Amino acid sequence: MSEAIRQESPLVERITPERKAASPAGAGITLRERPFLGCINLRGNPEDANFTDAVQGVLGVALPTEPNTVVESGDITVFWLAPTEWFVRTVADGERDLIARLEKALAGQHIATNDVTGNFTTVELSGPHARDVLEKGCTLDLHPRAFAPGQCAQTLLSHAGILIRPVQDGQAFELVVRRSFADYTFIWLEDAAVEYGGLAVSD
Repeated sequence: MSEAIRQESPLVERITPERKAASPAGAGITLRERPFLGCINLRGNPEDANFTDAVQGVLGVALPTEPNTVVESGDITVFWLAPTEWFVRTVADGERDLIARLEKALAGQHIATNDVTGNFTTVELSGPHARDVLEKGCTLDLHPRAFAPGQCAQTLLSHAGILIRPVQDGQAFELVVRRSFADYTFIWLEDAAVEYGGLAVSD
């Protein structure tokens, strides 16, 4: 009998009970990983009402068509990536059902749905110095006047490609990181947070 495949977070070696217990009390930034969320790359024509209406019927929210914007409803979050491309995120293990429902609703249309769940993890950063830490390695203007909730962007954090969105003005951000860059990103954030009291990790 074959053994069941064990699912492991990309940061399983970094976010441990010991590391959580040792988190500095005065940390200026707190990191929380949300691994295993379902991730789908969706492509289609936003000018085709048959496509947009069908997608909205499945997702429960209209696709964002304004560049670098994000919308969410319930367990669904949709990031604009390009004029004909979106990153759809759902609950853990929800991607297969969602893809099946999208493909059924979009049958006969020129679209693409790809399960990219295994490629990414989501990291939440919060705290009074979250923006200060990120700005050390990101060339975007992350000030709320330029980058506010409802927006998103594909950019670099040092050498790691990320998809970032603010969830609270200057105080909390969400990073979608490729699995292969997750460990690098954690180490970079930990180092960058030293001058702000260190990096705390939480559940």
